[in-house]
Amino acid sequence: MVWVFIMNRIGSQSSTVAQQRRMALGVVILVLVDIIWVASSELTSYIFKRQEYNKPFFSTFTKTSMFVLYLLGFLLWRPWRQQCTGSLRGRHAAFFADAEAYFTPCINDTSLNDHTLSEPLYVPVKFQDLPTEQTNCANEDCDSTSKKQRVRFSNIMEVRQLPSTQALEAKLSRMSFPAAKDQEAVLRTVGKFTVTDVAKISFFFCFVWFLANLSYQEALSDTPVAIVNVLSSTSGLFTLILAAVFPSNSSDRFTLSKLLAVALSMGGVALVSFSSMDSPDGNGATGSLWSLAGAALYAVYIVMIKRKVDREDKLDIPMFFGFVGLFNLLLLWPGFLVLHYTGFEAFELPSKLVWTYILINGLIGTVLSEFLWLWGCFLTSSLIGTLALSLTIPLSIIADICMQKVSFSWLFFAGAVPVFLSFFIATLLCHYNNWDPVMVGLRRVFAFICRSKHRIQRLPEDSEQCESLIPLHTVSHDNESFCL
Repeated sequence: MVWVFIMNRIGSQSSTVAQQRRMALGVVILVLVDIIWVASSELTSYIFKRQEYNKPFFSTFTKTSMFVLYLLGFLLWRPWRQQCTGSLRGRHAAFFADAEAYFTPCINDTSLNDHTLSEPLYVPVKFQDLPTEQTNCANEDCDSTSKKQRVRFSNIMEVRQLPSTQALEAKLSRMSFPAAKDQEAVLRTVGKFTVTDVAKISFFFCFVWFLANLSYQEALSDTPVAIVNVLSSTSGLFTLILAAVFPSNSSDRFTLSKLLAVALSMGGVALVSFSSMDSPDGNGATGSLWSLAGAALYAVYIVMIKRKVDREDKLDIPMFFGFVGLFNLLLLWPGFLVLHYTGFEAFELPSKLVWTYILINGLIGTVLSEFLWLWGCFLTSSLIGTLALSLTIPLSIIADICMQKVSFSWLFFAGAVPVFLSFFIATLLCHYNNWDPVMVGLRRVFAFICRSKHRIQRLPEDSEQCESLIPLHTVSHDNESFCL
């Protein structure tokens, strides 16, 4: 027993060490992603201003189209290839058909929805016959046994069936381990969108994604990176507002804490916007508007995809971005013609040096960074991954001061602090569902005030409040009495 305890202790310590290493690796990866994103923004600003190639649409189109490299997973990643083969689709269909056989009556019942039980069905109960008592028992023993009261059960039982949407869970719960091992390839795709579904979702969201990134690139062409990143971090606040207007679940309700975070962020945004108006070229206000537009569009993208995809594990994120890049490449190229002939952005191919910068920026700052960010979130948590995005604000400020020699006014720093804090608050409120610390604090203060105000004061004892618990003629010589 001692050796078993020691081995279990060693095993738990080794698992704890492995978890700590996993967390440390995830944090390092997320910090690396922040550095990559800030460097990518600085490189984009350098291309627009120093290389005099101010083409936000061309830059956005090129870097977003490079997401198509994710689709190489259909050649390199076996589970993706299996989703396209007929054998896996046949096994998948057979598996689901077998699962739905559990609830055939429920499927044909049109009065059900996806979350209710069937109508009750009353079935007579067949009890097993009790074993006959021994015939050689004594008469007095048999009489005493027969007189004992037994529990009487109803002869009719009520039967309700689960909805057909839960047939798969019922199928999985009845499978043995060897059977589940044989269906490993099918079980890996259970609950996930098919390739066709992912392509449809990507087709719908590629336009919103492109417009959000285009707004960010337009802001970089007019405004320092630090101001753009500070204003872009307000996407979390726009997400809170839109999620309250178009809720996808009960956790999207608007609370006092969210209202406080929105007010704090809006105050910071106003100060940062005022500080950007002092730019020498006079485009600071335009860049601030582009930054806020990009943050709002990104919030629209987040809220809409959350309504479309209820669980994040149902959507294969790399495949989603791969199809976004494909549809961007196939559908958005006419934008060059529209912008060229309207005079907003003349089409011009960049030089070899600028081409090199754009391709490196797209490969590392777009494709690789998205993969690393997903990997970092997988090693840590979605909360830590989202909070890590806030590090781009101080990093971009340091980069602008050291590399671009930008000087910021006190209004910028006074506005960056509340925006930075509101980003933390919004992330925590989104992670912990239905948490409203402001309301909880107000209720506790109100309860404390009510207790102190209506506290029962003890009245002075008088003759009416004194009661003799013992008759006077039995009281001892000291006439003891008790007062309530």
